[in-house]
Amino acid sequence: MNRPDLCLEFVNTRYWRGQETPTETLNSAEDLGAWTAANVSKEARPLARREFERAIEARETIWRVFDATARGKPPAAPDLEALNGLLAASPNRTTLRRERSGFSWDVDMRGSTALGQLAPVLWSAGDLLTGNKLDKVRRCANPECGWLFLDDSRAGKRRWCSMSACGNRAKARRHYHKSREA
Repeated sequence: MNRPDLCLEFVNTRYWRGQETPTETLNSAEDLGAWTAANVSKEARPLARREFERAIEARETIWRVFDATARGKPPAAPDLEALNGLLAASPNRTTLRRERSGFSWDVDMRGSTALGQLAPVLWSAGDLLTGNKLDKVRRCANPECGWLFLDDSRAGKRRWCSMSACGNRAKARRHYHKSREA
């Protein structure tokens, strides 16, 4: 099934971007293979070192593009150029396949290239940029977090990546400062 926020899930594999040392969950080709198998296709395989590095470069390009749009700025021209290059080099969407919950694009995931395995992530980025949900892309209000998400809340005013994480921390911090002042 087509998931418009798949690209955001991919960029969020690196988080706490506002800290001196961000948290990285994709430390190896095996980590990326596991993420791809869980989120894109069970046919994904670990990549060679250079292809793994290319996947991380693609992730960071996608993050910069959506971070800029979430802040109401246009993406930097080199980042948009890089994303277009990634899309041009990834497999084409030519064949649909039926799934239990609908349809998805059929991609040969047995290839050992980053762009082959991450094609649905790249398509998600392109679809999100050209679709009607771009104005719902938000960056967590916690400056240390850096997570990007789609704000599908009814009021469209979601501020936190999740209330259980950054939202709760902000509430606790406010409560602490109020109690100190009193």
